[in-house]
Amino acid sequence: MSHAAAFPLAQAPTGAVAARATELSKVYGQGETRVTALDSVSVEFRRGEFTAIMGPSGSGKSTLMHCLAGLDSVSSGSARIGDVELASLGDRQLTRLRRDRIGFVFQAFNLLPTLTALENITLPMDIAGRKPDQQWLDMVVGTVGLSGRLTHRPSQLSGGQQQRVAVARALAARPEIIFADEPTGNLDSRSGAELLGFLHESVRALQQTIVMVTHDPVAASYADRVIFLADGRVVDEMREPTADAVLDRMKRFDAKGRTS
Repeated sequence: MSHAAAFPLAQAPTGAVAARATELSKVYGQGETRVTALDSVSVEFRRGEFTAIMGPSGSGKSTLMHCLAGLDSVSSGSARIGDVELASLGDRQLTRLRRDRIGFVFQAFNLLPTLTALENITLPMDIAGRKPDQQWLDMVVGTVGLSGRLTHRPSQLSGGQQQRVAVARALAARPEIIFADEPTGNLDSRSGAELLGFLHESVRALQQTIVMVTHDPVAASYADRVIFLADGRVVDEMREPTADAVLDRMKRFDAKGRTS
């Protein structure tokens, strides 16, 4: 079930839009090498909701996430975080927006080996010259199960624990939205299930907004809804997904190349 209504955000109305693409297109190359990665995509991601993005290889999943996160420019159309049009920002403004309003969790953990887990978690805020909200930080650390590991360095942590540190780092600054790109890709099934449970819990208990790119139907089943892409277009949406229902939908892509 969706948890947005049960746990509304204090800082924004329930159901407010955290990120939005409007007629968004992304084209790479020119002439014979021209590739349309995204073709007039319009989609919204609401606050307090966990959304998975799925589709065949080359469908535009990661490109959509990168455009919405300000990591890649758009060719036409609009990408917004809240009410901010990303194309209107200069490089410094875009860097500040990504630092202050967006969290990232990637397949690679991207932890600094010389820092403790706690130092890795607070590093972005330290760089920005901001002190963490201690009550919020304690809640995040407890939610992801790291309370007994804060003094450990990455080499002393398992892969699953390292990814939890990466999730806590993304959550600690209280971003408006977190983008996760295949966050379980380097984890075994047990660690992956734990991490997905933590992401789900951060939406339920901390009212976080998460957009996750994944190819795994089981991972997608932890989300409140799934958006399906094919050939650079949004072709379907599923709410309250189950792994079996998502797998069945993905099999239709394999059978027909795209949605029927």
